Amino acid sequence: MNRLAPASLCVLLLSACAHGGMAYRPPPVEPVGEPSPQDDRAMYLALIRQMQDQGAYYASLAHVDAFRRRFGDTPELRLLEADALRETGNGDAAAALYRGLLRGPQAAPAWHGLGRVAAAAGKREDAWQALASAVRLEPLEPRYLGDLGFALLQAGRVAEARAPLAKAAELAPDNIRAVANLALWALLSDQPDVADAIMRRARLSEPVRGEIMRLYAALRTPASAPAAASPAPPVAAGDAASRPPGSMLERFVPSSDRPDEVLP
Repeated sequence: MNRLAPASLCVLLLSACAHGGMAYRPPPVEPVGEPSPQDDRAMYLALIRQMQDQGAYYASLAHVDAFRRRFGDTPELRLLEADALRETGNGDAAAALYRGLLRGPQAAPAWHGLGRVAAAAGKREDAWQALASAVRLEPLEPRYLGDLGFALLQAGRVAEARAPLAKAAELAPDNIRAVANLALWALLSDQPDVADAIMRRARLSEPVRGEIMRLYAALRTPASAPAAASPAPPVAAGDAASRPPGSMLERFVPSSDRPDEVLP
Protein backbone atom coordinates (compact mmCIF):
# COMPACT_ATOMS: atom_id res chain seq x y z
CA MET A 1 0.00 0.00 0.00
CA ASN A 2 1.10 3.53 -0.69
CA ARG A 3 2.88 4.66 2.45
CA LEU A 4 2.04 8.32 1.88
CA ALA A 5 -1.47 8.53 0.52
CA PRO A 6 -3.49 7.55 3.61
CA ALA A 7 -1.70 9.94 5.88
CA SER A 8 -0.38 12.80 3.88
CA LEU A 9 -3.45 14.63 2.65
CA CYS A 10 -4.99 14.73 6.08
CA VAL A 11 -2.10 13.97 8.31
CA LEU A 12 0.37 16.60 7.12
CA LEU A 13 0.77 17.85 10.63
CA LEU A 14 -2.89 17.67 11.56
CA SER A 15 -2.47 14.90 14.08
CA ALA A 16 0.21 16.91 15.86
CA CYS A 17 -1.35 20.31 15.50
CA ALA A 18 -5.10 20.30 14.96
CA HIS A 19 -6.42 18.06 17.69
CA GLY A 20 -3.63 18.71 20.15
CA GLY A 21 -3.86 15.11 21.32
CA MET A 22 -7.24 15.77 22.96
CA ALA A 23 -9.83 13.03 23.12
CA TYR A 24 -13.51 13.74 22.69
CA ARG A 25 -15.05 15.39 25.72
CA PRO A 26 -18.74 14.63 26.24
CA PRO A 27 -20.94 17.66 26.80
CA PRO A 28 -21.68 18.51 30.43
CA VAL A 29 -24.87 17.17 31.94
CA GLU A 30 -27.63 19.70 31.43
CA PRO A 31 -29.44 20.99 34.53
CA VAL A 32 -32.83 19.44 35.19
CA GLY A 33 -35.43 21.13 33.02
CA GLU A 34 -32.90 22.36 30.44
CA PRO A 35 -33.06 20.86 26.91
CA SER A 36 -30.11 18.66 25.96
CA PRO A 37 -28.36 18.89 22.56
CA GLN A 38 -30.02 15.59 21.59
CA ASP A 39 -33.44 17.28 21.81
CA ASP A 40 -32.72 19.74 18.99
CA ARG A 41 -31.82 18.68 15.43
CA ALA A 42 -29.36 21.49 14.72
CA MET A 43 -27.71 21.22 18.13
CA TYR A 44 -27.42 17.46 17.78
CA LEU A 45 -25.73 17.75 14.39
CA ALA A 46 -23.36 20.32 15.87
CA LEU A 47 -22.57 17.91 18.69
CA ILE A 48 -21.69 15.17 16.18
CA ARG A 49 -19.43 17.59 14.28
CA GLN A 50 -17.74 18.51 17.55
CA MET A 51 -17.01 14.84 18.21
CA GLN A 52 -15.41 14.50 14.80
CA ASP A 53 -13.40 17.70 15.25
CA GLN A 54 -11.96 16.10 18.40
CA GLY A 55 -11.24 12.80 16.64
CA ALA A 56 -14.04 10.73 18.23
CA TYR A 57 -15.22 9.18 14.99
CA TYR A 58 -16.50 5.94 16.47
CA ALA A 59 -18.54 7.86 19.03
CA SER A 60 -19.90 10.05 16.25
CA LEU A 61 -21.08 6.95 14.36
CA ALA A 62 -23.06 5.86 17.41
CA HIS A 63 -24.67 9.27 17.59
CA VAL A 64 -25.38 9.21 13.85
CA ASP A 65 -27.48 6.10 14.47
CA ALA A 66 -29.20 7.75 17.43
CA PHE A 67 -29.93 10.91 15.43
CA ARG A 68 -31.41 8.89 12.58
CA ARG A 69 -33.71 7.00 14.94
CA ARG A 70 -34.92 10.23 16.55
CA PHE A 71 -35.10 12.65 13.63
CA GLY A 72 -34.75 10.61 10.44
CA ASP A 73 -32.14 10.86 7.71
CA THR A 74 -30.73 14.04 6.17
CA PRO A 75 -27.94 14.83 3.66
CA GLU A 76 -25.96 16.53 6.44
CA LEU A 77 -26.17 13.37 8.54
CA ARG A 78 -25.07 11.15 5.65
CA LEU A 79 -22.07 13.40 5.08
CA LEU A 80 -21.06 13.16 8.74
CA GLU A 81 -21.51 9.39 8.58
CA ALA A 82 -19.37 9.15 5.45
CA ASP A 83 -16.62 11.23 7.05
CA ALA A 84 -16.63 9.00 10.12
CA LEU A 85 -16.57 5.83 8.03
CA ARG A 86 -13.64 7.16 6.03
CA GLU A 87 -11.70 8.06 9.16
CA THR A 88 -12.35 4.63 10.72
CA GLY A 89 -11.03 2.73 7.72
CA ASN A 90 -14.26 1.91 5.85
CA GLY A 91 -13.48 3.71 2.64
CA ASP A 92 -15.80 1.70 0.39
CA ALA A 93 -18.87 2.44 2.51
CA ALA A 94 -17.83 6.09 2.78
CA ALA A 95 -17.41 6.39 -0.99
CA ALA A 96 -20.89 4.96 -1.58
CA LEU A 97 -22.39 7.61 0.70
CA TYR A 98 -20.33 10.40 -0.89
CA ARG A 99 -21.44 9.39 -4.39
CA GLY A 100 -25.06 9.65 -3.29
CA LEU A 101 -24.48 13.28 -2.31
CA LEU A 102 -22.85 14.55 -5.51
CA ARG A 103 -26.01 16.10 -6.96
CA GLY A 104 -27.15 17.97 -3.87
CA PRO A 105 -26.02 20.82 -1.63
CA GLN A 106 -23.35 18.57 -0.10
CA ALA A 107 -21.63 18.03 -3.48
CA ALA A 108 -18.42 19.93 -2.66
CA PRO A 109 -17.64 18.12 0.61
CA ALA A 110 -18.71 14.86 -1.03
CA TRP A 111 -16.14 15.35 -3.83
CA HIS A 112 -13.60 16.23 -1.16
CA GLY A 113 -14.40 13.03 0.70
CA LEU A 114 -14.09 10.96 -2.47
CA GLY A 115 -10.69 12.53 -3.07
CA ARG A 116 -9.58 11.60 0.42
CA VAL A 117 -10.81 8.03 -0.03
CA ALA A 118 -8.97 7.73 -3.35
CA ALA A 119 -5.78 9.13 -1.80
CA ALA A 120 -5.98 6.60 1.04
CA ALA A 121 -6.27 3.84 -1.56
CA GLY A 122 -3.23 5.14 -3.46
CA LYS A 123 -5.31 6.22 -6.48
CA ARG A 124 -3.50 9.47 -7.08
CA GLU A 125 -5.09 10.52 -10.34
CA ASP A 126 -8.58 9.83 -9.01
CA ALA A 127 -7.69 11.74 -5.84
CA TRP A 128 -6.63 15.01 -7.45
CA GLN A 129 -9.44 14.91 -9.99
CA ALA A 130 -12.07 14.53 -7.26
CA LEU A 131 -10.43 17.24 -5.17
CA ALA A 132 -10.36 19.53 -8.20
CA SER A 133 -14.13 19.07 -8.46
CA ALA A 134 -14.50 20.11 -4.81
CA VAL A 135 -12.42 23.23 -5.45
CA ARG A 136 -14.47 24.15 -8.51
CA LEU A 137 -17.62 24.08 -6.39
CA GLU A 138 -16.11 25.85 -3.35
CA PRO A 139 -13.04 27.80 -4.52
CA LEU A 140 -12.60 29.63 -1.19
CA GLU A 141 -12.28 26.56 1.04
CA PRO A 142 -8.62 26.29 2.21
CA ARG A 143 -8.95 22.60 3.11
CA TYR A 144 -10.00 21.67 -0.40
CA LEU A 145 -7.27 23.80 -1.96
CA GLY A 146 -4.60 22.37 0.34
CA ASP A 147 -5.65 18.78 -0.23
CA LEU A 148 -5.77 19.35 -4.00
CA GLY A 149 -2.29 20.85 -3.95
CA PHE A 150 -0.91 17.98 -1.93
CA ALA A 151 -2.57 15.40 -4.19
CA LEU A 152 -0.91 17.10 -7.17
CA LEU A 153 2.44 16.92 -5.39
CA GLN A 154 1.90 13.21 -4.83
CA ALA A 155 1.04 12.77 -8.50
CA GLY A 156 4.30 14.47 -9.49
CA ARG A 157 2.52 17.57 -10.82
CA VAL A 158 4.60 19.99 -8.78
CA ALA A 159 4.14 23.05 -11.00
CA GLU A 160 0.36 22.63 -10.98
CA ALA A 161 0.34 22.37 -7.18
CA ARG A 162 1.71 25.90 -6.77
CA ALA A 163 -1.56 27.81 -7.25
CA PRO A 164 -3.88 25.81 -4.95
CA LEU A 165 -1.26 25.62 -2.20
CA ALA A 166 -0.53 29.35 -2.38
CA LYS A 167 -4.26 30.12 -2.35
CA ALA A 168 -4.76 27.93 0.72
CA ALA A 169 -1.88 29.63 2.55
CA GLU A 170 -3.15 33.12 1.69
CA LEU A 171 -6.75 32.33 2.61
CA ALA A 172 -5.66 30.74 5.90
CA PRO A 173 -2.28 32.30 6.78
CA ASP A 174 -2.44 31.07 10.37
CA ASN A 175 -3.19 27.48 9.39
CA ILE A 176 -0.09 25.38 10.09
CA ARG A 177 -1.07 22.72 7.59
CA ALA A 178 -1.53 25.22 4.75
CA VAL A 179 1.83 26.88 5.45
CA ALA A 180 3.61 23.55 5.82
CA ASN A 181 2.22 22.31 2.50
CA LEU A 182 3.55 25.45 0.83
CA ALA A 183 6.99 24.88 2.35
CA LEU A 184 6.89 21.31 1.05
CA TRP A 185 6.05 22.63 -2.41
CA ALA A 186 9.03 24.99 -2.27
CA LEU A 187 11.36 22.11 -1.38
CA LEU A 188 10.04 19.98 -4.23
CA SER A 189 10.48 22.97 -6.54
CA ASP A 190 14.20 23.14 -5.65
CA GLN A 191 13.78 26.33 -3.63
CA PRO A 192 15.16 25.36 -0.20
CA ASP A 193 15.82 28.98 0.78
CA VAL A 194 12.19 29.89 0.18
CA ALA A 195 11.05 26.81 2.09
CA ASP A 196 13.28 27.72 5.02
CA ALA A 197 12.00 31.30 4.99
CA ILE A 198 8.40 30.08 5.01
CA MET A 199 9.07 27.78 7.95
CA ARG A 200 11.01 30.42 9.90
CA ARG A 201 8.50 33.21 9.38
CA ALA A 202 5.63 30.88 10.33
CA ARG A 203 7.64 29.70 13.37
CA LEU A 204 6.94 26.07 12.63
CA SER A 205 7.99 23.72 15.41
CA GLU A 206 10.76 21.17 15.01
CA PRO A 207 8.32 18.22 14.83
CA VAL A 208 6.43 19.98 12.05
CA ARG A 209 9.65 20.76 10.20
CA GLY A 210 10.69 17.14 10.60
CA GLU A 211 7.44 15.94 9.07
CA ILE A 212 7.89 18.31 6.13
CA MET A 213 11.38 16.96 5.52
CA ARG A 214 10.16 13.37 5.81
CA LEU A 215 7.50 13.98 3.20
CA TYR A 216 9.97 15.80 0.99
CA ALA A 217 12.38 12.87 1.11
CA ALA A 218 9.61 10.42 0.28
CA LEU A 219 7.98 12.44 -2.49
CA ARG A 220 11.20 13.21 -4.33
CA THR A 221 12.21 9.54 -4.60
CA PRO A 222 11.57 7.74 -7.90
CA ALA A 223 9.37 5.21 -6.08
CA SER A 224 6.89 7.94 -5.23
CA ALA A 225 6.53 9.16 -8.81
CA PRO A 226 3.24 8.26 -10.56
CA ALA A 227 3.48 5.34 -12.96
CA ALA A 228 1.31 6.86 -15.69
CA ALA A 229 0.65 10.44 -14.75
CA SER A 230 0.55 13.07 -17.45
CA PRO A 231 3.68 15.19 -17.24
CA ALA A 232 3.27 18.68 -15.90
CA PRO A 233 3.95 21.51 -18.37
CA PRO A 234 7.66 22.39 -18.41
CA VAL A 235 8.63 25.54 -16.53
CA ALA A 236 11.59 27.58 -17.67
CA ALA A 237 14.27 28.42 -15.14
CA GLY A 238 13.51 31.75 -13.53
CA ASP A 239 9.90 31.71 -14.73
CA ALA A 240 7.53 33.23 -12.17
CA ALA A 241 5.32 30.16 -12.53
CA SER A 242 7.99 28.14 -10.71
CA ARG A 243 7.48 30.20 -7.52
CA PRO A 244 4.52 31.06 -5.33
CA PRO A 245 2.81 34.34 -6.25
CA GLY A 246 4.67 37.48 -5.32
CA SER A 247 2.31 38.31 -2.47
CA MET A 248 3.14 35.00 -0.81
CA LEU A 249 6.86 35.58 -1.16
CA GLU A 250 6.43 39.05 0.25
CA ARG A 251 4.75 37.57 3.30
CA PHE A 252 7.36 34.92 4.04
CA VAL A 253 10.65 36.10 2.56
CA PRO A 254 12.59 39.07 4.00
CA SER A 255 12.74 41.95 1.53
CA SER A 256 16.48 41.51 1.01
CA ASP A 257 15.93 37.91 -0.07
CA ARG A 258 13.09 38.47 -2.54
CA PRO A 259 13.68 37.78 -6.22
CA ASP A 260 13.74 40.92 -8.33
CA GLU A 261 10.61 39.81 -10.18
CA VAL A 262 8.40 40.16 -7.10
CA LEU A 263 9.74 43.38 -5.63
CA PRO A 264 7.02 46.04 -5.25
